[in-house]
Amino acid sequence: MAQSFSWWGKEIQRCTPVVVKMENPNNWSMVELQSPSDDDFLLTKGEKVKNKNAKQLTWVLLLKAHKAAGCLTSIASALFSLGSVIHRRIATGRTDSSTVNSRFYICIKVFLWLSLILLGFEIAAYYKGWHFSASEFQIQGLYTLANPLAVKGVFDSLYSMWVLIRVEYLAPPLQLLANVCIVLFLIQSLDRLILCLGCFWIKIKNIRPVLKEGPVDLEAGNGGGYYPMVLVQIPMCNEKEVYQQSIAAVCSLEWPKSKLLIQILDDSDDSMTQTLIKEEVHKWQKDGANIVYRHRVIREGYKAGNLKSAMNCSYVKDYEFVTIFDADFQPSPDFLKRTVPYFKDNEDLGLVQARWSFVNKEENLLTRLQLINLAFHFEVEQQVNGIFLNFFGFNGTAGVWRIKALEGSGGWLERTTVEDMDIAVRAHLHGWKFIFLNDVECHCELPESYEAYRKQQHRWHSGPMQLFRLCLPAIIESNISIWKKGNLIFLFFLLRKLILPFYSFTLFCIILPMTMFIPEATLPTWVVCYIPATMSFLNILPAPKSFPFVVPYLLFENTMSVTKFNAMISGLFQLGSAYEWVVTKKSGRSSEGDLSLLVEEKPKHQRGISEPNLGDLKEEIKKKERKSSRKKKKKHNRIYTKELALAFLLLTASVRSLLSAQGIHFYFLLFQGISFLLVGLDLIGEQVD
Repeated sequence: MAQSFSWWGKEIQRCTPVVVKMENPNNWSMVELQSPSDDDFLLTKGEKVKNKNAKQLTWVLLLKAHKAAGCLTSIASALFSLGSVIHRRIATGRTDSSTVNSRFYICIKVFLWLSLILLGFEIAAYYKGWHFSASEFQIQGLYTLANPLAVKGVFDSLYSMWVLIRVEYLAPPLQLLANVCIVLFLIQSLDRLILCLGCFWIKIKNIRPVLKEGPVDLEAGNGGGYYPMVLVQIPMCNEKEVYQQSIAAVCSLEWPKSKLLIQILDDSDDSMTQTLIKEEVHKWQKDGANIVYRHRVIREGYKAGNLKSAMNCSYVKDYEFVTIFDADFQPSPDFLKRTVPYFKDNEDLGLVQARWSFVNKEENLLTRLQLINLAFHFEVEQQVNGIFLNFFGFNGTAGVWRIKALEGSGGWLERTTVEDMDIAVRAHLHGWKFIFLNDVECHCELPESYEAYRKQQHRWHSGPMQLFRLCLPAIIESNISIWKKGNLIFLFFLLRKLILPFYSFTLFCIILPMTMFIPEATLPTWVVCYIPATMSFLNILPAPKSFPFVVPYLLFENTMSVTKFNAMISGLFQLGSAYEWVVTKKSGRSSEGDLSLLVEEKPKHQRGISEPNLGDLKEEIKKKERKSSRKKKKKHNRIYTKELALAFLLLTASVRSLLSAQGIHFYFLLFQGISFLLVGLDLIGEQVD
């Protein structure tokens, strides 16, 4: 408010009058009046300057101080609450026991202990006057350190030896590895930029798959429409939270009943769940739906074995197409009408894939961050590859296959945990084309807990490496063009499935903190800050409403690189966890959608006539529900040791970065360490009291 005015060499303070209104200490306002003119400050001889606004400004400053104190109190309260949650989480002692004795975790612990020892060493050296930067070490530091007369004391001798070891032996290989990762980072960023430009071109030109208009056969009935025989399959395993709405959704598909058969492929090993699903199927059968229930006695091969068993039924030969939905998916009634017609007069088309939409995308921070990733996957990766290459990885659900393409490509195989990607690659090698429909959505739900999401990501990143080992000879020997072979080997497998998790983990979780302790090896600021920020903005473009979460998304993706890197290594080298196949836990939130009303519209009395001894059966179900409710009380959030170890490694490196005044590096390491800490304590996603 104050301005200075000079008159005859004297500095005079000129103030703007204000009016302060205050109802209580938390509710006040300030109105600025018209600023006085310069003439008001002209002084005559002997006249004193009167500051009429000092009291008002004092009030304003006091009120601002009160407001700042209130903010500090709120921050302190939030930190205290967070500390209480962390204390309770640690007190439970529920660690992720599967990783405690793993080689990967042992390596991370070695890096952590080394960083702690080096931090103490560097702090002691700093207070003894060792304040050299990396450039000084390279130019004149070596000569100074090599001179024994310049070194005094035992500690100085030890530190000078450590510096020489760093410069001569540690920095060159670390810098070489950093440069390799930077090149891979730039290649992957270029690939992502090209995908975004392709998506932008599709939007500008309004490019989309076009239905082929063939002659109308009026003698076929159905008003001349295209209604081939379609088989609908719903594979499920112990998914009692979602079976009702998924069965209701597929039974409400708008398609001639004589040309539609629904298979419920139940792999549940829980007798209660089997009974509930049987009863639901029987109810819809009485309502006129053409639906059958199948249960395998020998449950081998997980989902691929389930689908393979169903395709061996004798009646499948009567059907031309098969549609697959996972247990939590709810297609709209017109799903088949919007997908199957693309096969008409298009004999080389093998797959039509719809995109996913999520009913719980705003449930918590974890689901919001997943939405960013999957929105980019569908709208950018799959749409661009579908338009320009006629190929993309099958998503395992919400897709329609030509049965001839499935059988001609070898059918379902149980050799990997990504049977959907496996059949897609083999079909592509046999010359089949794919179509992705970005405007056809199928409702489903996202994992709400970090544990479920982590297991899902492990399967999604270990399976492709298994498949790459198995498919590489077939890709090389296939008859497809060299361009398509290059796309499959380099882009589809190596760049997006192997290189991405490799450099993400190595560059930002290992090399960056190590350069703090070996400052002769450096990472440019644009690698740490500008390029990752640009890539995050590109990733978030398909989900513009998620823009406020761009920073948490960047940090969380680097955090997830630990799980993805571990999964990639286990799949590539066929380690023990490579064949781990865990059904992603569902919460049943899909029932909150409009399609859940389909269940309520049906007569409720029909539920009680599906089994002869229903009284005894219901009593048994109630007992099991009581037991399961007791088990739910024992549910808990876990502590993830790998993430915690990396959190302390990054935080230690951030402290070391303060000694060399590396601003951007410090902030990145600090916030990335906090991100690892929150994930390691399972404070992201679903929380259990």
